Amino acid sequence: MQIWNTFKTTLLLAGLTGLFVVIGGALGGQVGMIIALVLAVAMNMGAWWFSDKLALRMSGAQEVSPADAPELHAMVEELAARAGIPKPRVYIIESETPNAFATGRDPANGAVAVTTGIARLLTRDELAGVVAHELAHIKHRDTLISSIAASIAGAVTMLADMAMWGMMFAGLTGQSDEEESGGIADLVGGVLMMILAPIAAVIIQMAISRSREFLADAGGAQILGDPLPLASALEKLEWAAERVPMQTSPATSHLYIVNPLVGGLGNLFRTHPQTSERIARLRGMASRSPLAA
Repeated sequence: MQIWNTFKTTLLLAGLTGLFVVIGGALGGQVGMIIALVLAVAMNMGAWWFSDKLALRMSGAQEVSPADAPELHAMVEELAARAGIPKPRVYIIESETPNAFATGRDPANGAVAVTTGIARLLTRDELAGVVAHELAHIKHRDTLISSIAASIAGAVTMLADMAMWGMMFAGLTGQSDEEESGGIADLVGGVLMMILAPIAAVIIQMAISRSREFLADAGGAQILGDPLPLASALEKLEWAAERVPMQTSPATSHLYIVNPLVGGLGNLFRTHPQTSERIARLRGMASRSPLAA
């Protein structure tokens, strides 16, 4: 299952990059395709080096020392040792909405951030399940994949906006009847691209994020040695997210363990699987056989 999900993620990332290049070609021909490809590579490199800093800054996370949060640090250290990865940096987000996320380009540069509200809602075992889930993301390098997908998806949307403004500008400058009749197909194609390209980018990004969440749930259960605390935590976190909305950027919403943008339009483009399905899978793991820590 893990090999298949990794293969699927690679295909989806390739599709997202390909979509970016195709849009570049539609806007600027062969030169546009080359520029888009160069930009895609540059964005991937930028996501590799700076995604963790950007995500933490955008979420308002503040790093805490072992003296500031001794129990949380001890929990992260113990679970990181069980996961076989270096202890990540620990951050706190001032928010009553209970939630958490991980970031970092690799296990040696990982970071775990939790909100101030999460410890007030979850038991210690449930919080350990959440932390184990986030450590699984770091171990699997999911945070890097999600950051790259978000970067390219954002760029696709940017290119679509550029196409829209370009078409508006061309319309204002005026065209001859011959040019106008010859450009109808281009106009229709441009409009379709502006509408469909961002949607396609978001769908690909959602597919990547959803496939990685199931893997992180299973990996977190394996690290903790018991899938039930994480299942119980997810149930509480989903309940709280619906009642105490979290003020966060849509650009970082896919990083959190439970989608903080629930309800309304947020449900149309969920970056996470349905929480009920995640809980059912975890409880199914528990019913089949006990996990070895």
